[in-house]
Amino acid sequence: MWDKQKLITFDGALYEKLTSLVEHYIEQGLLISGERLPSERELAKNLHINRSTVVHALDILTERGILLRRAGSGTFVNDKKWGVQASSTINWRLPVHFYQNKQSIYQQKAEQLRKQNTAICDLANGDLPTNMIPKLQLPNVSSHELVMYEKNSDKLQLGLPALKQQIVDYMQNSFNMVVDEAEILITSGTQQSLFLITQALLKPGDAIGIESPSYFYSLPLFQAAGLRLYGIECDEQGITLASLQTTLLQHKIKWLFLNPIFQNPTGLVMSDARKQAVLAFCRSHCIGIVEDDAYSGLAFNDNLAITPIKKFDLNNQVIYLGSLSKYIGRNIRIGWMIAPRNIIENLAKIRQHIDSGLSILPQLLAQQYLQNHYISHQQSLRHQLQLKAQQLMNWLNHYFNNEITYQNPLGGFHLYAHLLVSSAQQETTLLNQLLTNNIIVSQGIDFGDKLGMIRLSYGHFDQNLLS
Repeated sequence: MWDKQKLITFDGALYEKLTSLVEHYIEQGLLISGERLPSERELAKNLHINRSTVVHALDILTERGILLRRAGSGTFVNDKKWGVQASSTINWRLPVHFYQNKQSIYQQKAEQLRKQNTAICDLANGDLPTNMIPKLQLPNVSSHELVMYEKNSDKLQLGLPALKQQIVDYMQNSFNMVVDEAEILITSGTQQSLFLITQALLKPGDAIGIESPSYFYSLPLFQAAGLRLYGIECDEQGITLASLQTTLLQHKIKWLFLNPIFQNPTGLVMSDARKQAVLAFCRSHCIGIVEDDAYSGLAFNDNLAITPIKKFDLNNQVIYLGSLSKYIGRNIRIGWMIAPRNIIENLAKIRQHIDSGLSILPQLLAQQYLQNHYISHQQSLRHQLQLKAQQLMNWLNHYFNNEITYQNPLGGFHLYAHLLVSSAQQETTLLNQLLTNNIIVSQGIDFGDKLGMIRLSYGHFDQNLLS
């Protein structure tokens, strides 16, 4: 992970870039409490910088208490500063730098543009556009019934039974997949599911594998939990077994977190053959899989491999996470987890301890959507998003004049593109030009990727704003 390509993404003099890189790795969980850094000589060699620069940067971090220098032993992440969770209870402590504003200069400029101008193409916004959100109405439920629902919330820890039945039907209709209602836990979205998993099934210092690049890389909850993230290389069919095997030889991966269908940010779809091969590999090495399926209902054609990995799982090694946020908007926070019954019951108890369960209103709205609207609405969404994607590609070809490469989106929300740049300065110039034209994108470095990569969420593309 110590390479100059990553170093140059930070601002300042070389020693400042290195201090920022070390802090970044600590925040991302790649360096954990008490871990030993490579020697000064190794760092200088890997980063192609002078050893004196390395010494200067490490001295600064030591003075600030982030690192500890031990004569004859090396340089270590200060375990007293970052803290280690010693028990199995919920880890409420965050790293000190977690509270600080670590936005890049580009992100700060983008945020300023959002505040100053409403007529922008915010292609960094990964949420469903408001004009695509369906109009849902609550069923005819009296206020007394709502009060009784809330009063009986302890009995509904796993979720509203009627909603769970609709999810059973949804999985059957969408994937011809049989799901036991008793193995469904209703959550307030994927973020809550991931939080519960990190607290119950993982501990600080555990290593997890993710796709490279991946939106998982940017999630603060992984860093807050003190987990170490290792990227698994991908090709057009998903993560490669060769990269997975290499990573496993170097690190004891406990769980693999995957977003295999219209992956965020790349938009790629893992083939069924690769899904089964990855599942078999993980089975043989006792690695669990967490599968995040947020976009499978948004395929632009009927021949794509949108079958979840969970459908091939015969040994209860996959935890499946579904969500409606990409279909009905993020404000109605409803998702679900499919896992062995003992796991979801334990996770429900943890959640009950934290926030006393789920509100009934979002569950009732989700039930209405799945019962009456999802087939026609998702068909409409697919049509609208495919049109937006084509409009975006037309504009990209015109604006960049062949100085950009990308694969046509297959579905979902995102187009992932490569700007043909050779330096961070060139990338910054192009991104600033986009900002001048009121266009905001997401940088690949936010997903752990290399220079020149950008993610564009085409649902928010509006060609009328660019005329």
